[in-house]
Amino acid sequence: MTRTYRLSVAAAALCCTMATPLFAQDVTVSADELAAMRAQLSAMNARIDQLEGELASAKAANEAQDTAIAAQAEATSAKPTPVGELAKKDGWSFKPRGRLMFDAGFTNAPDSTGASEGFGNEVRRARLGASGDIPGGFGYKFELDVAGNEVEAADAYLSYADGPVEVIIGHHNNFQSLEELTSSLHTTFIERAAFTDAFGFERRIGASIQYADGPILAQAGVFTDNFDDTSSKNRGADARVVFMPKIGDTQLHFGGSVHYNDLDDPAATVRYRQRPLVHFTSQRFIDTGSMGADSETGYGLEAAAISGRFHAAGEAYWQSVDMPATSNDPSFFGGYVEAGVFLTDDTRGYKGGKFDRTKPAKPVGKGGVGSLQFNLRYDYLDLNDAGIVGGKQDGYFASLIWKPTDYTALAVNYGRLQYTDAIIPTATGDASYGVDAFGVRAQVDF
Repeated sequence: MTRTYRLSVAAAALCCTMATPLFAQDVTVSADELAAMRAQLSAMNARIDQLEGELASAKAANEAQDTAIAAQAEATSAKPTPVGELAKKDGWSFKPRGRLMFDAGFTNAPDSTGASEGFGNEVRRARLGASGDIPGGFGYKFELDVAGNEVEAADAYLSYADGPVEVIIGHHNNFQSLEELTSSLHTTFIERAAFTDAFGFERRIGASIQYADGPILAQAGVFTDNFDDTSSKNRGADARVVFMPKIGDTQLHFGGSVHYNDLDDPAATVRYRQRPLVHFTSQRFIDTGSMGADSETGYGLEAAAISGRFHAAGEAYWQSVDMPATSNDPSFFGGYVEAGVFLTDDTRGYKGGKFDRTKPAKPVGKGGVGSLQFNLRYDYLDLNDAGIVGGKQDGYFASLIWKPTDYTALAVNYGRLQYTDAIIPTATGDASYGVDAFGVRAQVDF
């Protein structure tokens, strides 16, 4: 801002031009004249000092005024809309969401089994939706998955938050497993642990409440079935408690969950089975077959740690089935342990009792190569109990995940599955053998 300072500079300059030169030749100066000249010079110096003081004071006052005006303008200006959020007005907001995952690879089983194997590929997920806020502390999220020539609802719910409490009504995850609740965008393998799929973990229609305060997270809800099975009579309840302290730079996670599902149908059945690591094959080597059931009960334990580039995690889950036709109800078990390390200077994300997005410290396009993470996992699933012979799986997995940016990733997975009591025997009747699986995933989300 330009300021005009009204000062008597011209007058001072005029006074200077009127001074008598001290070294004029052929001039005789008396003592009285010399004293008068000295008095005039002293008055001029005093005037100059006065003008400089007035100039400095005026400059400081105007700088203070400029600062106050700028602060007021910043305080009254509208806040910028967050990246990716199209509109926010009067408490309303709208944020588009989406993800695209393409998988390809192969499986290899003993030839004499006759099992389906070889190359496979699929659009694993093609999801579009939106989320945002509604005035009064409410929020919403709605997503549709159009992969596999089918349209399925993913999250579709209304929420309300007040301090540490959040209530959700609609189609969402019930509270089973750290691995299940972690978004598919942020898992370390292209498919989750075998027990989560085998035991039918999925989103369901229901109402839940969550309390989060510091390192404590408590979740509970009542659920029916998913959008595709609204005609079923399933009624269930779930609860999960997590203790997630942070000690220095190390994030710890300890959790436990309980699940109950009442089938409420004399003709109801359950079936537990699992693919060999990758989803693009429909072949299962372990399978309980259909079992008449009144209800299911599950118990899970979780533990994880993140420290710098390193992370470790493990879970154990027990699923029992109340079968009216037998006196000895079966109980099945699944679990995994894994460890991973970043080869770049990055760390795994964690938020709200589950793993979260990894954000490369030096992404591609900003002078870096992104993040590179190597992981190992042992994945176990036992579907044998109480006369049910569904088979056992010992899975040995490795993955390498490259994230060029926060929202893009390329993952390479290899798995060696060792089966016992596989449902497909070899030509010689051997039901214990190994299967190899290899998968690559390219993904992007927003």
